[in-house]
Amino acid sequence: MNELDPDKARTAVTYSAAADHFDDPPLAFWARIGERTVERARLDPGHRVLDVCCGTGSSAIPAARAVGPTGSVLGVDLADALLDRGRAKARALGLPNIDFRCADVEGLDLPPSSFDAIVCVFGIFFMPDMPAAVRRLWRWLKPGGALAITTWGERVLEPGNTAFWDAISAHRPDLFKAFRPWERIGTPDALRSMLAQAGVPDCAIDAEHSRQPLTSPDAFWVIALGSGYRGTIDKLEPGEQEAVKRDTLAPLRARNALSVETNALYAIARKDPGRDAER
Repeated sequence: MNELDPDKARTAVTYSAAADHFDDPPLAFWARIGERTVERARLDPGHRVLDVCCGTGSSAIPAARAVGPTGSVLGVDLADALLDRGRAKARALGLPNIDFRCADVEGLDLPPSSFDAIVCVFGIFFMPDMPAAVRRLWRWLKPGGALAITTWGERVLEPGNTAFWDAISAHRPDLFKAFRPWERIGTPDALRSMLAQAGVPDCAIDAEHSRQPLTSPDAFWVIALGSGYRGTIDKLEPGEQEAVKRDTLAPLRARNALSVETNALYAIARKDPGRDAER
């Protein structure tokens, strides 16, 4: 893989670090939402699928099951440690039709019309120019194929999200992130507008409201360690980490928070069967 730009390099480091908790039970929403994305794509046996920002296989694995032994899935991600977990899960499940590849999707050189379906779950918002990235994916899609993009809706991981960033603001205000990249497309209208800029017409967008159960309020810290919060946590000194953990969990314990919101937006677009493959 070629040298990454600084933002992508930070993302790769963050999610490689988060791999040690990525598949823990409090983060079961990765697999749940990945599977629901694949269901909406309506894959058939024999299909060839590209999974962008595939992580540990939350959508690649159900896609591989759906396309069967005559089909194939190429899963691409920047984080080696996530991919290693995905490979191990695929082996354990007897799914040899997944190829997990460490690569920057914006650096891939693939022929037009290479895939029957392209899936991107919680990844498109990491692209600096989202419409340009989607145009690239759209070119790789066969006429008649499905593009499935899933992103976060509003109130991501609340009430834990606010508790975490309030604690960061109190102890390390220099690390406070007032803007999160998914907020650019956090509503159906914003997501539809971005896809229209990319030249993707007639998207069906489904806004799903859901919650991830927690066995206790303290389980939110496992989510923090196994998600994008990890990049901030790893910048804290050990004493700061303990203080942020304490001040994150205190309000969650006070309200006995036994779930967090995992609202998602699912966008499905199907390429016109007669559409020029080069477009």
